[in-house]
Formats: sequence, C-alpha cells, structure tokens
Amino acid sequence: MNHSDISLSDHFPVKAISLALAFALSSLAYAQTPASTSENKGETLVQKSVPTFFNGQAQIVPGFQDKTKWIKQELWVETEFDSDGDGKKDRVHVDVTRPQQTETEGLKVAVVYESSPYFAGTMKNQKMWDVKHELGEAPPPRPVNEQAKFIPVRPEISKTEIDTWLPRGFAVVHSEAPGTGLSQGCPTVGGAPEELAPKAVIDWLNGRAKGYTTIDGELEVKASWASGKVGMTGTSYNGTIPLAAATTGVAGLEAIIPIAPNTSYYHYYRSNGLVRHPGGYLGEDIDQLYDFIYSGAPEKRAYCNATIRDGLYPAKFDRKQGDYNDFWAERDLLTKIKGVKAATLLAHGQQDWNVVPEHSIRIYEALKKQGVPTQLYLHQGGHGGGTPPLEMRNRWFSHYLYGVDNGVERDARAMIVRENLERGTPPTPYLDFPNPEASAVQLYLGSGGNQAGSLGLKALSKSVVEKLVDDVQFKGGVLAQAEQSPHRLLYATPELSESVHLSGTPTITLRVAASKPATNLSVWLVTLPFDDKVVGSNGQVGVVTRGWADPQNHRSLTKSGNYDSKLPGTPLLPNKFVDLTFDLQPMDRIIPAGKRLALMIMASDQDFTLWPKAGTELSVDLKQTSLALPVVGGADSLKKILKN
Repeated sequence: MNHSDISLSDHFPVKAISLALAFALSSLAYAQTPASTSENKGETLVQKSVPTFFNGQAQIVPGFQDKTKWIKQELWVETEFDSDGDGKKDRVHVDVTRPQQTETEGLKVAVVYESSPYFAGTMKNQKMWDVKHELGEAPPPRPVNEQAKFIPVRPEISKTEIDTWLPRGFAVVHSEAPGTGLSQGCPTVGGAPEELAPKAVIDWLNGRAKGYTTIDGELEVKASWASGKVGMTGTSYNGTIPLAAATTGVAGLEAIIPIAPNTSYYHYYRSNGLVRHPGGYLGEDIDQLYDFIYSGAPEKRAYCNATIRDGLYPAKFDRKQGDYNDFWAERDLLTKIKGVKAATLLAHGQQDWNVVPEHSIRIYEALKKQGVPTQLYLHQGGHGGGTPPLEMRNRWFSHYLYGVDNGVERDARAMIVRENLERGTPPTPYLDFPNPEASAVQLYLGSGGNQAGSLGLKALSKSVVEKLVDDVQFKGGVLAQAEQSPHRLLYATPELSESVHLSGTPTITLRVAASKPATNLSVWLVTLPFDDKVVGSNGQVGVVTRGWADPQNHRSLTKSGNYDSKLPGTPLLPNKFVDLTFDLQPMDRIIPAGKRLALMIMASDQDFTLWPKAGTELSVDLKQTSLALPVVGGADSLKKILKN
C-alpha cells in the first residue's frame, strides 16, 4: 500500500471493520436505557414508554410502533414576513406526527423536521431557456410555462422520515415552503422568506410563535408536547432549507443534516462569471425553478409573478453576462454563515453535476473555521443518491437532540465511500477533508495538445502557444476519447505505476486569448483511457472533476477560493492574452494504477454552457498555464509514481 493512501482505517484496522465501530472510534457504547418506566398509582402499575438508547443510538420502542395511535395535526404557523403584499403576515402550512404518549403520558419529545417546496407537486412539461445564445448578447425570449396545479385540501403534507423516527421516540414535522401548497406567500427561490419560514416553525415548537388551526382563523394550537430540541434534514432543495434556517441562529435548532444542498443559487446557475446550467437541466435558470415549484393559491400568482418572476429576476439575474451581484449574494448562504450555530452533518455525491460538490465543501470549510461541530460524508454517486447511513444520522440526532453522550462530536470529520464498492458498504473514516496529508502539486503542460501533450512536474523553458476552435456539437466525453481534435487541448501524464489519492480542490491557472470579445471556457480533469459510462448526475466515470469560467472576468479570477466578486466582466480584446485562476470542483478520489491523468481544455461544454455558433478560436500559452493538484503524499509521492 502506498503510504499516501493511509486513512483512519489503517490505524484502526479492527475497529474499521464495521460501520457502527467506525462511527464510535473515540467513544464508548452508550448504556441501555429501558424502553419503559413504571409508576405506582394506587394499586395499578403504569408502564410509560420513553426514548431508549443503546450504543449511542435511539432504538425502536414497542410502545411507539403502533401507527394507528400516532397523533396527526394540521396547522398554520404565522411568520414575520409578508411576501405576497397583502398587508398580512404569511402563514406556512405545517403537519405534525407524534407519539400517542405525548398526549396521554405527558411525554415531551425532540423533533425531526423537513421543509420543502416540492411536497404539493411541481410543474409538468418544463420548458427551458433556449441555449443557442451568442455570448454577451440579449437572451432569446423567455419560454412560457404552466405552473403547478393548486390542491386546496392537503391535511397530510408528507410521509417522509415518519417511519424512521416515530418508533424511535421522536416527533416528525413537515412544512411547505412559502408560495407552495397551502402555505401563503410567494416563492422567492432563496432570500429571506426561505430562511424565516422554517425559523417560524421552530419558534412555534419552542413557544415563541403562534400556530393556528386554519389558514385564516384565530384559534391557536400550541406545541406543548415538544422538548424544544429540533433537527432538520432533507435532500437537494429540502437540504438547502435546513441550512437557510440555521443561518438565522434560531434557538432550538440543534442539528442539521443537509444532503446535496444548494448553498448558492449563483453557484447553481453560474460559474466564475459564466452562465452555466445544472447537470440534467440545460437551459434552466432561477425563474424556471420559480415556475417549477409555484403550487400556491391561484389568487396570489398574478402579484407574485409580476413582482418576482417578471420583475425582480429579469432586472437582476443577468443572463446576458453571468456576473455576481447583490441579487445573487442574497441567495448565497455562505454570506450568512456566521449565524449558524447548529451542528452540521453535510452529505454530497462526488458525481453530482446538478448541485456540484463545492456547495457542501464551501460550507463545511466555513463552519470548521468558526468552530461549529461539523462532519462531511462524501459518496461516489450523483445528486441526492447517497443519504448517510441511518447509524450515522441516528448518532447525530441522538446526541444533539437528546443529549446522549455517544462521542459523535469526536468522530472522524470526513467519512468517504470509496470507489467501486457495493451499495451499503461502510464509508472510510479520515481525519478531515481535504486529507491532512494532501498538498498541492504543480503540474505543467507540454506541447501537442490537439493530440495528447504532456502533463508533468517540469515546466516549459519557453513560451508555446496552442489553439483550439470552439464547436459545441462535440461533447466533452467524445473529445476526451479522440486521438486528435482541433476542438480541444489535451495534456496527459505517463501511466501511473501506483494508485494516486487526490483529496481537495484542484486549481487551474491559464493564460488564454480569444478571437472574439466573449467565449466559454471549460476545463476537465479526466482519466485515460477515458471511460464514458454514465455515472451520477450528468457524469461519466472518466471525469475526475471539472470547472467553468468566463475569461471576461479575469480581473476577479486571480486566486483560488470561493468566487463572490461583484466586479463586472469586460469584453476581451481579440487575441490579447489574459491570465485567470479558478478552482475545479473539490473531490476525494483514488486513481488506480495503469491510468493516465489528463487535463482537457475546451470552450463550450454541450451539457452545461450556452451554445454560441462554432468558430471562436482560443489560444493557450502553455508556459503560463499550470494545474495545482491536491495529492496525498505531495510532490514526492507523485514524482515516484510518475517516474516508475
């Protein structure tokens, strides 16, 4: 085994055998708690069911299992905002499922809470923006979509999480996002209402906000059964909302488990100044998502559509240039991260090209810096396809919602499902992400990129310029497999003599010129021979990572790190070189021996970017172009592998 591949499981080979033990490396098993307690009332012995824990996890309790005895409630919680402009505070639709004992025995329980804009259904037959759009020009007319159907009676919002957590002694709460289902207000797709709506529900669970039995009535309902401890979870948009709620710092939100969360709508619909679509949704933009989720009351739609979709969005979202601005900053949860106090377990797929991995990694890194308990679970699948194992989520909620001393806060920070393993295989624990033994290694380009130039540790001694011609009809996977092509530049290492462990965020630095004032720029890191089998969300096995940028924003693209510059891009001077640096997507991948790593540079990316007419010529100065690759074991390890 290469020393660079050592993980916690290598240091603790016996403990790493089972997932439960891997999760408890630094803790002792939590003692069994009885499933019921007894009370003497005269001559009658009354058995009371209580939450029960073993090995630090909430156990199924027989007294909580009978679904016919679960208590279900429907209510509306009043928020602190009026997003639909009717002069009244919006109310959000909520359902509650809780154990019978919260009514009959005075039991107070913790809550697992999920909120979503999807629960009431979504738009059918979505029509996307036309991506055949010349860069820098006004986009073609917006397509007209038919918004989702309104369903006036929905006492049960969702069944998610109930069967998992009710038998283990939790209540489960759902709510519909503003402007969806029976919640009042307008959809905003990010922004304050999506933060304040779940905050209001948590405030209600803690007795600080009012809940009502009807959408417009005055008969109050209280959450006297709630302990006040709340954990939120969900996937994709449903995973975004827990983090949005946490940015408010609301008291009582103790822990969140966001799975594949969209933490910035700019990073979802743009990349480094470039209009870039989420994988699988070519042509989607924030106004399309607004239409997709809008399932609220029909009488409010004219106001909401005119104010937000047809007013705010086209004035601010800048589909022409793709620059970052105040509109996008408001929808970027990293700008509000200091408000987060809730312990956070983030989960993401490394082949998620819909909500790309940086969404979770940027939040993980920020929370670590400010001392919030944080853990990261990375799997090899696509969007939303890898929920952390129940043991992991159970330990998290048992500790933070019930105070069980199971040592979860001392677990390995990073849990990574390794490559080519069967579904359900336990993740490998690591001290952190990026792997602490990883360091950036500079790789340089050698001539021959229209066929296959070199990628290695030695820089060119003199300037070499190579060119490609943009043509979006050629997919990236096709270009990666081509022996030669004028439509991409490809630079490859020698065959790897041993496996290479990459962990972190690669950074590309380029000196580039274009024959036109605007161009797409796409960069892929691939393995050769290229494996084109589909994996994850618009991914292929042979793609290690990738990134996109607008060379017009070169004044902002001067270093690695999160892109949040409000400096606008400027048109390129034909064939004048500019320098830019930007990140590819973060990852933790082990590249097997026998493969070659290759950097591919192209202009338009058929599955992600706009589709300008073919013919733009890009020139790349190889001497001033390099790739910083995060290698476990650093330069010495890679040098040995490339020399053998």
